[in-house]
Amino acid sequence: MNTTLKHWKEAATLILAASHKLGADSLSRSSTSAFMPNAYVFPGGMVHSSDFSSEWLDIFKSFSNSPNFGLRSVTQPVETRPPLFATDRLKLGSPIPGEVAFRICALRETFEESGVLLLDGRCTTDGEGPLHYKANDLCSRELNRWRDLVNLNPSNFIKMCRELEVLPNIWALHEWSNWLTPAGRYGVKRFDTAFFICCLQEIPHALQDEKEIVCLEWSTPSDVLQSYRAQELWIAPPQVYELSRMCHVPRLDDLHSFSRQRATEGCEQLLPVVSLKDEHYTALLPGDGCYPLTTSGEAGVGTSTDSQLENPQEEDSALHRIVTVDPYTITLQITITPKYNHLLPVLAPTSQYDSKSRL
Repeated sequence: MNTTLKHWKEAATLILAASHKLGADSLSRSSTSAFMPNAYVFPGGMVHSSDFSSEWLDIFKSFSNSPNFGLRSVTQPVETRPPLFATDRLKLGSPIPGEVAFRICALRETFEESGVLLLDGRCTTDGEGPLHYKANDLCSRELNRWRDLVNLNPSNFIKMCRELEVLPNIWALHEWSNWLTPAGRYGVKRFDTAFFICCLQEIPHALQDEKEIVCLEWSTPSDVLQSYRAQELWIAPPQVYELSRMCHVPRLDDLHSFSRQRATEGCEQLLPVVSLKDEHYTALLPGDGCYPLTTSGEAGVGTSTDSQLENPQEEDSALHRIVTVDPYTITLQITITPKYNHLLPVLAPTSQYDSKSRL
């Protein structure tokens, strides 16, 4: 973990897609949550020092001869990697690269919040299709006991894997995006978050923690967006954006193939730069014609979050922005080509992409 960062805390989140009819796992935060209370979110949370522990090297080594072992190096050049992944973690005192540690974080937090535990040694994958997850390999009592211990101390996740002789199935997770919290939108907490996606053939057994998470639900991306528009639940703009992207690929097998292949090309850092105009919040994203060309860097992040634009010109030909009229009315305005062969957001799975789709 990078303790030198001034503005952000590093974090990871996991988009879980399951069943032959594409469905995504989402959680509802408690009203007492310090960050985004009452919001529906993908499972995830802040990285812990144990996610970068050298103890993971011994656990991975014990699985090196397993047919399911997939410790592969990332081949993208540094320029296609956001600082979250590109930062040299050895210089920060850890032999665990960011691409591994943030996957561990995403799986650990998913286990803590939803009870879903993805393991190598208890699951199989041929590398070509979505992950087959055997939900009943661990009895409920054993699973709940370890979940309580990991919630009590995240470093117990290492202890659990060692004692059960299992490995977090980190390479079932594919890099999807990297979002940073803009200044002044969600209090003082700001996160640099790796978004991963994982496709499961079966919907796994899940159970919310009844503390930070009060509701757990599997829904299709379009259903979540419809509930959001009907003001039945609230999701943050990054979730609106990512769910709208997923509407492009309604079949699980297609989503798995796309996410696995696309992840080898790079991962874009998305830092919204927010301005207030006519009581509307406009969040500019990289590639927009009004996005700041020069920023003051920060070690390990490379982008400042303190830039504010007063009057972004809507007539600019290059649009990549999220306009928030009220908490339940968001307009995505996009005319650019996404980087690294990614998807553009759409309103619904059956609709054609509209450069100014209203959600």
